[in-house]
Amino acid sequence: MAVVIRMKRTGRRNRPCYRISVADSRMPRDGRTLETLGIYDPIAGTPETQLTVDVERSRVWITQGAKPSHTVRNMFRRAGVYAEGFAKPKPARQRPGRKKDTATKTRRAVTKQFIEKSKAERRNARTAAKAAVKQAAPAAEPAE
Repeated sequence: MAVVIRMKRTGRRNRPCYRISVADSRMPRDGRTLETLGIYDPIAGTPETQLTVDVERSRVWITQGAKPSHTVRNMFRRAGVYAEGFAKPKPARQRPGRKKDTATKTRRAVTKQFIEKSKAERRNARTAAKAAVKQAAPAAEPAE
């Protein structure tokens, strides 16, 4: 059973309030939960009253393998769940292959250059045709 820590919406229309809850990942967002860890009220006046979290229970669930959502992870950081000596979430992985010249990247660059060259040739042909038309047309003489 994959366990996740996510927010469950409560409150009324235009006045949201969320419960930070532990649930089976197969359950719906507002469905059955295993435990409620806290409350997030985004409309509350002060930052201290916006977020209420049971830090110890949150740490227990994380050590047991529960995966917090991105939003809940940020809230846990703010609440001090990831304190010194406690397992921190994995950092973003380094992706060194993004800077290498791959076959696809090279092909796309060549295609882009070809398209730009074709556009420039058509633009030059259009301007040359306009210039030729201007020179071929006799200058209109003013009527006396």
